Amino acid sequence: MKPTATALQTAEDPADTGTQKIRDAIRDAIVERRLSPGTKLSESDVGNLFNVSRTLARAALQALSYEGLVSVEKNRGAFVAYPSPDEARQIFAARRLVEPGILREAAARVTPSQIQHLKQLLLEEGRLMGERGQTARRAEIKASGDFHLTLAAISGNAIMQRFMDELVARSSLVIALYGQSTISSCGHSEHGDILVAIERSDLDEACRLMLHHIAHIEADLDLRERKSVGLKEAFEP
Repeated sequence: MKPTATALQTAEDPADTGTQKIRDAIRDAIVERRLSPGTKLSESDVGNLFNVSRTLARAALQALSYEGLVSVEKNRGAFVAYPSPDEARQIFAARRLVEPGILREAAARVTPSQIQHLKQLLLEEGRLMGERGQTARRAEIKASGDFHLTLAAISGNAIMQRFMDELVARSSLVIALYGQSTISSCGHSEHGDILVAIERSDLDEACRLMLHHIAHIEADLDLRERKSVGLKEAFEP
């Protein structure tokens, strides 16, 4: 007997599930800066790492390329994206356009329990800032991005939430390439100020603080063009 249409719709394709898991794992590694811009991601290496076929590995890398996190080059393969200075500016311009709107939608829907959850995120972010080591630093980076992603989730707009997933991930790539500061890329105290304004229902102030916050992150970037040189030029006096 053939499966019903409902069964077909609800059945989960193992290949799709495998692709999503690989995509999520690589995306997390990019966001947390465990994978640097320009790192080669060969299908065979990805397949061996996750114990899947090259077909599944290729599908995961293609999904990441649609999000701008991986660059697939003909005859060369896939690499962690290496955003140009102009692309970096566009990413932060998009955040300035999008995040105040998300913030207003989130503030209109936020519940007391969600406020408490945001406060817990800030406590965890602050705790991680006091710890040393690469593991703590990666966790802090993720916690910092989670504040913005949680606001997007609270807004109730699934499309904007996916868009913010991409923007936060691509911002992390930009900061890894062009960031000058060793402090948190996303100011912890500024998150707290934004949350206080949301609690007071002062949305104009919250939006102003969000725009200032995004500008502060961008101001820490050195977006001058990087000119590569050859081996001989690198050792010239």
